[in-house]
Amino acid sequence: MGPTSYRTVAAAAEATVEDRRSVFTCWLRRAQDEDRARAVVEEARRTFRDARHHCSAFVLGPAGATVRSNDDGEPAGTAGAPMLEVLTGSGLTEVVAVVTRWFGGTLLGGGGLVRAYSGAVREAVAQARVLTRVQVEEVDVVVGHDLAGRLEHDLRTRGVPVPSVGYAEQVRLRVQVPVDRADELPGLLAGLTGGAAVVDEDSRVRSWADEGSATP
Repeated sequence: MGPTSYRTVAAAAEATVEDRRSVFTCWLRRAQDEDRARAVVEEARRTFRDARHHCSAFVLGPAGATVRSNDDGEPAGTAGAPMLEVLTGSGLTEVVAVVTRWFGGTLLGGGGLVRAYSGAVREAVAQARVLTRVQVEEVDVVVGHDLAGRLEHDLRTRGVPVPSVGYAEQVRLRVQVPVDRADELPGLLAGLTGGAAVVDEDSRVRSWADEGSATP
């Protein structure tokens, strides 16, 4: 069974460190797959054409199962791997870090490069706003027209998202609840409608939502 929540960055973050006139600027971005992660790397290359290196690392998937790093011409193990170590240590996923380096004329040595590249990522992580996402169950709740408006209001008041409402012979409210609390929904509906609202089990699917947006 996979994780029911994970942490990622809510918005892009950037940080710069300097060592002996070499400048290291880190872009930290959210990326939901490898194509998007690599697109961030290419964007950095286009944006900073005068820079010598654009090293990268990314962690993808709710469980952080996909990891990649690239030294982009720096000595092996001095850039991508230390950057990746910072990302995995932060507990973030769906995230890509690109560190662009402008050479300052003085060789930093392997240890200096490791400190600079990892330090740039660490600074960006420290500045990033973190978002927690939770796995939710989406399901249709079927209820009569006479109770639908009040039920929608009562669910929203209790923090249960209602992404959509469909009207036909009966009303179908699409609701979201965290997977680890999904078994509470029938009891909640029974209490709010006296048993008049039912869950359409065939409509049940799982997805991800921002924490706090699916709390019964």
